[in-house]
Amino acid sequence: MIDTSQFTDKKAAYLTLGCRLNFSETSAIGKTLSDAGFRKVRAGEQADICVINTCSVTDIADKKCRQAIHKMVRNHPDAFVVVTGCYAQLKPEEIAGIEGVDLVLGANEKFDVLNFIEDLHKKGRGEVHSTAIDDVKAFHPSVSHDDRTRFFLKVQDGCDYRCSYCTIPFARGKSRNGTIADTVKIAEQAVAEGAKEIVLSGINIGDFGKSTGETFFELVQALDNVKGVERYRISSIEPNLITNEIIDFAAKSSHFVPHYHIPLQSGNNEILGLMRRRYKRELFAERITEIKRVMPDAFIGVDVIVGVRGETDEHFEDAYRFIESLPISQLHVFTYSERPGTKALEIDYTVPINVRKQRSERLHELSERKTRAFYESQIGKSAKVLWESARKGEWMHGFTDNYVRVSAPYDKSKINTIEEVVLKGFHPEEDHGMMSLDCELVHSAQ
Repeated sequence: MIDTSQFTDKKAAYLTLGCRLNFSETSAIGKTLSDAGFRKVRAGEQADICVINTCSVTDIADKKCRQAIHKMVRNHPDAFVVVTGCYAQLKPEEIAGIEGVDLVLGANEKFDVLNFIEDLHKKGRGEVHSTAIDDVKAFHPSVSHDDRTRFFLKVQDGCDYRCSYCTIPFARGKSRNGTIADTVKIAEQAVAEGAKEIVLSGINIGDFGKSTGETFFELVQALDNVKGVERYRISSIEPNLITNEIIDFAAKSSHFVPHYHIPLQSGNNEILGLMRRRYKRELFAERITEIKRVMPDAFIGVDVIVGVRGETDEHFEDAYRFIESLPISQLHVFTYSERPGTKALEIDYTVPINVRKQRSERLHELSERKTRAFYESQIGKSAKVLWESARKGEWMHGFTDNYVRVSAPYDKSKINTIEEVVLKGFHPEEDHGMMSLDCELVHSAQ
């Protein structure tokens, strides 16, 4: 048993890369360290321990993780450095060889960080503790609060799908989750801590219930009854798992907002087959049509991967036309990169890097047009905006139920409150490339 008294008032720095699930898990790790006596490092202070939670969705993600580790070591040269996350599970020895890294923890070990810290003395080389991913069975619930107003609630982990391009099953393991009852308790605690908006997060959240004999629809129904919550957002759900009953229930709910994020990955059926996706584009189109039928103002974000092996010019043009025809609001475009151990490497045709970049640019341009068109469709409508915390300045920002970004003159008293407004024209100054609408107050919603 480790004597945690040695950690009292020791300073901890955290860095999270990748998805929102990582952020909620870093929060859980941080709570473990906080309970042991650590406090979060303040600006200008040197940390005693650094925890870096990594991503490995692409080669670029791996590179960013290495750069982040090097920077953290430079900024806190005497700190005990712990690296965990997907990159750490996939390539632990690679990370252990980075100068300054002391401890590398795999998917099964990251939540037991205290058990691997005898003291905070630097090691000569990174020490690895990692379990084979097929042996990772436990589900660790977590919830995080970002620097605005949202809480991210982890409801599921892992994935049983074996898409040909993806390493997530190798990094996260099999699909698993906690019970509905336990998940509801965590949501209730988040509300007690001030959550007004909760984002349901996971790797494949529509698969919720595999390890407990429950369903995602049952979870949605249960969460809808939590008192005090204003909004739920469903972070990302597979098109073959978002059923009409979920869509119709959310349309009638006063808590689940008209905002969806649905991965398409390709708009061409042949490429979907090469990707080993579990649907054809016709099913995807049906889901979009149903959402728009019952929620005409729904914001729909879509994931797309360009340049996968086997994707010819003809495939891409066909996919582009299909995506262009959909009444969606935004594209999240990912450029394919070869990942060791994936089945996609067995596909002969390789798309040149410059062609991948060109395809990505075209889809980014399409996304810009679709987002602007969606925003234009909302001008003149009334909506409830949840104002987000921000540095004091000329403008504050918030989001409507259907994820339209809104700007207004800064007013500290309004932060983390909901106001009903009428959406006006485009705000003249885009913030970090993010468009937003001006508004006019109707009345306070609370």
